[in-house]
Amino acid sequence: MTTLPVYRWRLAPDGLATRRQLRALGLRPGGQDVAAQVERPRRQRGPLIAYLYRIDAARSVRPMTARRAAALAKANAARRRCPACRRDAGYVIPASLGMCVPCADPAPRP
Repeated sequence: MTTLPVYRWRLAPDGLATRRQLRALGLRPGGQDVAAQVERPRRQRGPLIAYLYRIDAARSVRPMTARRAAALAKANAARRRCPACRRDAGYVIPASLGMCVPCADPAPRP
């Protein structure tokens, strides 16, 4: 197992990008291994780490098809439906509550 090259924040060489930067270019890692990492130092905790991928080995983002868009819309609708009252909450149900806010806080308001 080889070690990854580690660069300081904002000092990575050209030709490498994070996942977010690749996505902004319309690319994806495409199964390639991590080429390097960038570390951003912090005072109180350990450094933030971002993995870098080679831009020349990245592939283009797969296009969104009608079936994939429908599946994504269905999944997002399921995240908005309250399991207790079965209504669309209008927002994604928080995992910490497990239900919509009115069902989680049944106390009447004066």
